[in-house]
Amino acid sequence: MISIMNYEQKDSDKRGRHLKITLITVGKIKEKYFTMAVDEYKKRLGRYGQIEIIEVPDEKTPDGASEKEEILIREKEGQRILGKIKDGAYVIAMTIDGRAYDSVGLAGHIADLGVRGNSHLIFIIGGSLGLSIQVQKRADECISFSKLTFPHQLMRVILLEQIYRSFRIINKEPYHK
Repeated sequence: MISIMNYEQKDSDKRGRHLKITLITVGKIKEKYFTMAVDEYKKRLGRYGQIEIIEVPDEKTPDGASEKEEILIREKEGQRILGKIKDGAYVIAMTIDGRAYDSVGLAGHIADLGVRGNSHLIFIIGGSLGLSIQVQKRADECISFSKLTFPHQLMRVILLEQIYRSFRIINKEPYHK
């Protein structure tokens, strides 16, 4: 569990609530440099509590795939994702068209979710074709880090870094602005 504290609490009062963070991602990371970055952020987050990463297999996309084929691929990956979502968790899908936050805003949002009783947050990163409609509908919200498209392996690193930064902000610890 990751410990969070209400912004109104004093630094000496770190009781706070506990929050579990799970990332559900499509595909494995093949590049060693991405794996090393993910491991580093998991280690850093370890001082705040538990973080879990669940990988579901990706579907191979043939060159020149039709729109119908792409929808079927997203649906297959989506079923795998949906099968990993725990009841009672607050689900956040990473999508290009989701709500945008700055780092302080994301930290405040995560803290607020914890204060409102959400003890388990699940962040979902889709595969190379994005997320199925079913996954987006299941999500409690969709957020975006940019209108740009990032490789899903890099997005995992970016998301972990922002979660780590959020907990630094929540706990009133220094962070790079």
